[in-house]
Amino acid sequence: MAAQTAYQSDQSFSDDVHWRLAMAQIYEPLGWSAVRMKPEQARLLDISEGIDYVFLNEVGQITTVQERFREVKYQAYNDFTIRYRRDKSTKNGQQESEFYKIKADYFVYGITDGHKNVALSNGFVKYAVVDLKFIQTKIDSGQIQIRADLRQKTCRIEDNRLLCPINQNYDGSSSFFPIDIQLLAKLWGSEPILAQKGFY
Repeated sequence: MAAQTAYQSDQSFSDDVHWRLAMAQIYEPLGWSAVRMKPEQARLLDISEGIDYVFLNEVGQITTVQERFREVKYQAYNDFTIRYRRDKSTKNGQQESEFYKIKADYFVYGITDGHKNVALSNGFVKYAVVDLKFIQTKIDSGQIQIRADLRQKTCRIEDNRLLCPINQNYDGSSSFFPIDIQLLAKLWGSEPILAQKGFY
């Protein structure tokens, strides 16, 4: 059996956290219930629209999410990341990554209180449910700017705008940008953050 790539390992970890922890500790308190999908339908939603899971929210509306979870060693970070470009990819149509296709309503990001063995974790030291439609509106208006010219790894506030750098993964395979959850709250209060624990 071939070894997992780093991406596959991260995805496997996030899937495990979803079922073992997030369903009970994030989604149930929101009043969201999972919509069951056929595997092929779920795969197509992920590939084409950046949607990992579909729920019915507390008033019965369809709500879609993209998830990413990290182990406890990442607890010092206050941002979630969105994959941006894969400029070295030789496959047609794969240079633009999830930022260009994501249509999920919310980004659900969390840091567990344990390591890669999710069965040994009890919950989250941090999590946030971030409104991606709000984020997109602020990007479109220029109030959030994704900037390749920033000489830093993290976001900053300047002139009441959130400036976010484009960072490269260590292996050079792709780039991503962070969005700082604390700075989102500093600029816009609770409006972009449906629920959170541990970020502020």
